[in-house]
Amino acid sequence: MPARTQAQRRADTRERLLRAAAARFAAEGIERAAVDAIADDADRTSGAVYAHFGSKEGLLTAVVDSWKHEVVVAATAEMSAATTTEERLAALWRNFADPPADGSAWVQLEHELWLHATRNDAARERLAQRYRDVWATVRDELTAWKHTGEVDPPVPDRAVAPLLVGLLIGLEMQHRLDPDAVDEEVARAGLGALLGVTAPAEETHA
Repeated sequence: MPARTQAQRRADTRERLLRAAAARFAAEGIERAAVDAIADDADRTSGAVYAHFGSKEGLLTAVVDSWKHEVVVAATAEMSAATTTEERLAALWRNFADPPADGSAWVQLEHELWLHATRNDAARERLAQRYRDVWATVRDELTAWKHTGEVDPPVPDRAVAPLLVGLLIGLEMQHRLDPDAVDEEVARAGLGALLGVTAPAEETHA
C-alpha cells in the first residue's frame, strides 16, 4: 500500500480534530472543553489544534461551518426537487430542525459560539461578520426565489435575511424543547408569513 501524502495526513488530522471537538463542545460547551482533551481524544497534540485552526474558537467555528455546509447542500437539493411552495418551506425547516445525522448538533454548537461571542469582544465582531456573510448568501437565494413569483416578503429587502435566520434559530430552539408544540406546521406558517407566500400550496412550479 503506498504511503499517504502529507496532504492526506493533514486532512486526516483535521477530520479527527473536528470529530473530537464536536463531541467535546456538545457535551461540555466551549468554555469547559479543553484543547488538550480534544487533542487527546483525536490522538493528536494540542499543537495540531493551533496549527490547523488557530484557536479553540477557530476549531468550534470550523465544526459549525462544516456541518452547516452539509445542511445547506441537503436543503438546497430538497427545495430544488420540491414541486410546491409548501414543500419547499417544509424542506427548509426540516433540514434546519432535523438535519443530516452528522450535523444533528450544529445549531446547538452555534448557540455555544454565540454565548462565547457575548463574553469576548473580538469573538463578537468575528461572529457578527460571519452572520453578515450568511445574510448576503440568504439574500441572493431569496432574490432568486422572489423572481419565481412564489414569495413576496412584506418587509424591507435588507430585513428579510436577518429575520429569516432569526426566525429559524428561534423556532429550532423552541422545537428542541417542545417538538409537539413547535412542529412543521407552525414553522411553515411562520416562514410563509415572513416570506409572503403568494403561490397556492398545491400549485406545481413549472
